[in-house]
Formats: sequence, C-alpha cells, structure tokens
Amino acid sequence: MLLALTLGVAMITSSPTQATQASQAPAPPQTTGSDAPQPSPPSKKDGGSDDKPEASEPTEDRGPDRIFGVLPNYTTVTDRAHAAPVDTKQTFVMAAWSSFDPYVFPFVGVVAGIAQAANQEPSWGGGAAAYGRRYAMAFGDNTIGNFMTTAVLPTALHQDPRYFVLGSGGFLHRFGYAASRSVVTRSRDGRREFNASEIGGNAIAAILSNAYHPVEDRDVSTTAYRMGSQIMWDTLSNEMKEFWPDIRQRLRHH
Repeated sequence: MLLALTLGVAMITSSPTQATQASQAPAPPQTTGSDAPQPSPPSKKDGGSDDKPEASEPTEDRGPDRIFGVLPNYTTVTDRAHAAPVDTKQTFVMAAWSSFDPYVFPFVGVVAGIAQAANQEPSWGGGAAAYGRRYAMAFGDNTIGNFMTTAVLPTALHQDPRYFVLGSGGFLHRFGYAASRSVVTRSRDGRREFNASEIGGNAIAAILSNAYHPVEDRDVSTTAYRMGSQIMWDTLSNEMKEFWPDIRQRLRHH
C-alpha cells in the first residue's frame, strides 16, 4: 500500500530521494559504478535474449540513485554486464535502505494523511491518534513488503531480487520486459525462473499485515486485494526503473 501510493505521489509531483544520514548507518548497496566487484561472466543458462547482459561501460559512482531525485532506487542494475552476483547480506541491506531511507518517512506521512482524509479504516475515526495508527500501518506495510520480497524470500529461494534494466530495443519491447519482471526473475546463478519472491513475498506480507490492520480489513477478499495491489504497483515501479535512465539522461541534457 505504501509503495503503491508513494509511487503515485512521486509520479504526480515528478519528484522520487536526501536527508543527512547517520555516520553509523551501513553504506547503501552499489549495483553499478567503478567500485563494483569484478564482473562474473554472463550465464549461458539465462533462458532468453531479454535477460542476456549487454556490454556497456561502467557508470561513474554517484552514490544511491533516486528516481526524480527522491524515490529510493537501491535495487536497480543499469549496467548488467558489470553486475556481480548478489549475496544474502546485500539483499537485507537493500531491503533496509528501501524501508528506512530518509525520504520514506515523509512519504508515509503523506500516505497516512490521504488515508485519513478519505476516511479509510473508518472504525479508527479521525484525530491525531487515528492519524498515528494510519501512519504506523502504512510504514509497517511498506517495511514488511520490502523485506519479504527483497530479502527473506529471495534468500530462501536463492533468487536475485534486483531489477536488471534492459535498456535497448523499442518502447513496447522494453515496456513488456519490465512488466514481465513481476513474474519472471533470475536465480542467483543467472537462470531465469518464476518470480516466487515477488508473488509469495507480497502474499505473506498481506497476511502478516492483518495483525495490525483494522478488523474490517482482515477478510480474505481484502487481504487478496492488498496483495494484488502491491504486485500491480511493483510492476509500475519496474516500468519507472526501466525508463528512468533515459529520463535522467534527457534531464541532464536540458
């Protein structure tokens, strides 16, 4: 829910993320750049031209990339030919930075405010206390979803949760590729397989969130709706990740 509405706000305001970060915080994962580990040879078991890494020059290390300068973009690989395999520690770091990035907190506030204005979760009513509950609910939805789809399930299933930008071909081809990544992903050894981390992770997150959602949100249909909505918005997020490098380049030229 949070990521869904966050993406919506980001697209409306044309802005997705930097506040001062604590010196003790772990460095965000770098999926591209001159400091990246030495690349491993592309796998021949990848299963299709869409996933075949294409040679490209390493990009300059600019720190964490943010879509429109705001939206956290820690799980995207733009230089597929030079991307090292991901490990378990990196998946948890990516999930943590996607959940606790400084710009996540104000977005949660906006999401909670919209929910309060629309009188979602009507049994909670209005007022400061109700707003606090909606804020905690939205933050919990985002955090649990991130960890389930980016760290927990990928670790258990040995899958790579990152989004690998195709970056070439026509618009429709790239659009279709980005949409398909919600159901197709890579194993850690480079094979193409069903994205059980995305589907199963969002299903588990929706079920777990019933522990703190109001009673009227805990039935099977509402839980399934939350799961489906999150998958839909994750798919939209993939589209933004696919075309963001093109948009960023155009913005720099202008």
